[in-house]
This record gives sequence, C-alpha cells and structure tokens, in this order.
Amino acid sequence: MFGVLVKDLTIKFEEFRMRFQLSIILLSLVTCLSISLAAQEIRGDYLETRSADVYTGQCFANGEVNLVGNEAILAWHVRSGGWDGVQLQGLTVAAAVRANGTLGDPYENPLPAKAVLLVDDMASAQQRTALVSFAKHMGGDLLKNVERVIPTQMELVVNVEHHGAAMLRAGRFATVQTRSIGDQDHLCGNEVTFYPPLTQLAHSMPAVALTDTYRGPALGVSWDFHGKRSAFVGTFAQ
Repeated sequence: MFGVLVKDLTIKFEEFRMRFQLSIILLSLVTCLSISLAAQEIRGDYLETRSADVYTGQCFANGEVNLVGNEAILAWHVRSGGWDGVQLQGLTVAAAVRANGTLGDPYENPLPAKAVLLVDDMASAQQRTALVSFAKHMGGDLLKNVERVIPTQMELVVNVEHHGAAMLRAGRFATVQTRSIGDQDHLCGNEVTFYPPLTQLAHSMPAVALTDTYRGPALGVSWDFHGKRSAFVGTFAQ
C-alpha cells in the first residue's frame, strides 16, 4: 500500500515538473516574441515641406505646377520602437529631395528624384543603417536614388500645444520652422489640402513653413523659402 502511494506521488511530481518546465518555455517564447514585435513597431513625429503650396486653391496650384514643387524635405523623429530589430527611440532622420517635376502632380511623373539623407549623429552604426532603411521604406520610389548619407546633429520638435507648430534642425544643412494655418492664410477662399503628404501617415495637417532651407551637397540646388503654405506636420506608425 505504501509503495503504491509513493509511486502515485512520484508520477504526480513528474507531471507537475513537466508542466512547470513547459510553462517556463512558453513564457520565454512569449517574452521573446513580444520583444521582437516591439522592435518592429515604430511611432513618432513627422515634418514635411515642399517648394509648392500644399494648402491652396485650384487656381494657385495651376499657377505653380511644373514651375515649382520639385524640392521637398521629409523628416521622421522616432518616439518609440525600432526598425529591422534595432531600437531607434529618440533618433531622427530626414531626406532632402529634388525631383524632375512638381511632386504630387497627377498628370506628370516627377521621378526619378535625387535624395540626400541626413541621419542622426547620435545613432550607432547599426542604428544609422536602420534609420536609412526606415526612411527608404517610408519614402518609397521618391527615395530610391540616395546620392549621399550624411550623419549630422538632428533635432525635430513638434509643439503639441500649438497645432502645426514644429521645428527641424539638421546641422548646417537644413532648417524648417512651421506654424498653424490661420485666417490670414486664406487668399482665395477656396483652399483645400491640394497635395497629400509624400509618405504614409497616421495623422497629418497642413501648415505654413515660416522657414524652409536646405544648403547641402549632391542635389545641385539649395533653397530658402519663407511663409509658404507648403508644410505638413503629423505622426507616423508602422
């Protein structure tokens, strides 16, 4: 009788031990999966400027098409997450672009375009590679032809208390400052968001670019615009 009891307890102990080990394995798998997914999720702030008004009326847009709108700056600041398994929280990457026509024109193809990527100099080599990969993914064909990648001091700040207000500083190469659109910016009364943003966003709003400056290599052009209704401020999530 005692032997049977001991045998029964031994079997139950072995079952408990196996179940405990299985639970530990499953917990480890779930933890690893969670970490992997977290590294693939990426969220943050976005700023874009163009050399043509994006918030405008049909008549003004027609007057600019094929004359301006070839140039753009796109910038992403990562608030959380990573890309290609690399954490990028707190880092910023921007692209200065020169196309062959007005970006967003539905009747002409402005591609191919040339691009210069400005990458946060606080990033490690691995993070810089991930930032470049992320920017190319978000920019698609627009960033297919990257002429140069430049590590530089980067700062992108969005003022959450004032919609449309943001600031980008990319070393000595690019500066953007925006404000919200007000009544004084309605020139013809028929303004709409005529051109959509150049990348996929979770949310965006048009804004006025108080300053939109690029002075860098490889594009064959620099620019310095002021007071144009040519910007977007938004958020991204992938």
